[in-house]
Amino acid sequence: MKRYFGVIVIIAGVLLAAVMSYRTASTRAREAQREADAQRIQAEYLERVGWMRTNPNDAAYRDELKPFFKTYFQQVDDHLTQFAGNKQFDGYLQELEKRAEASKDERAGDKKAFYEYTRKTFDSLREGRYSPVWTATDKGMRLDVVSSDVVMVMGKPQVRLQLALWGAQRSLKDEGKVRKMVTSATFDTVWKLTDAKGKLLGEMRGADPSMKVDHPERFVAQFPPQMVLGHYDLDLMPNEVSKMEMTINVSSRSASGGDATATYLWKLDVPSEWKLGAGESWEGATQEERPEEEIDPKSAKNE
Repeated sequence: MKRYFGVIVIIAGVLLAAVMSYRTASTRAREAQREADAQRIQAEYLERVGWMRTNPNDAAYRDELKPFFKTYFQQVDDHLTQFAGNKQFDGYLQELEKRAEASKDERAGDKKAFYEYTRKTFDSLREGRYSPVWTATDKGMRLDVVSSDVVMVMGKPQVRLQLALWGAQRSLKDEGKVRKMVTSATFDTVWKLTDAKGKLLGEMRGADPSMKVDHPERFVAQFPPQMVLGHYDLDLMPNEVSKMEMTINVSSRSASGGDATATYLWKLDVPSEWKLGAGESWEGATQEERPEEEIDPKSAKNE
């Protein structure tokens, strides 16, 4: 029996190696299937989203939002069920917490804030609650003003204009061990405030929005691709302001070098909750000389 013991050990070793090799190959095949299915979902989304970005009919766009995202997230849910994925969508947060336990990360708080910021929009899309207060399309990109609530910022009431930009150009860069998504989306924004007769009372300018997230999938892997998030916080406006014009210019450059500059113009009556009380001064305001016809259009007509 002893003379066969070595042969038995060899056979057992071969069988064990075969089992391990099979399991490794099976795991790799399963991972390849998972990756291919994820790419299929993204490809189908990108095939359908072109119309959502360019549809010139405001009402039709709004009507199609819910079924459009319902289809996408149903595919995502089926994918996660098939491949035992994370249906809590908190993989980034879990990884962040693990790294924080292993070593101190001075930016952990900021990273968590960006995750939560992105997650809020993700949940509204997934749950069918996404309903912009204003939308426009230009140069193949759509800009949504998602909400316009008055919020407290560092103890001060401000008007928060939450934005979502669809379709900015981007490219995946290979930087050694790290692959980085680079999105081209530069904002230049002007707000003009006038009274009921059209007289210019004030003007504000802004560059890129705060909390700009140009690759949401970094924080939530299943976030619909090619979107940019961010917001502007505006001081409450003088009581005599009646109307506002917001002009947002967005420049985006493609990987091939082509440039697109989209312009979005939102004209609206300023809600009372956006205004200061009677007699309250506009903090941070500065004065400068302007041509009379720019301040008061009627003066040009009189001349």
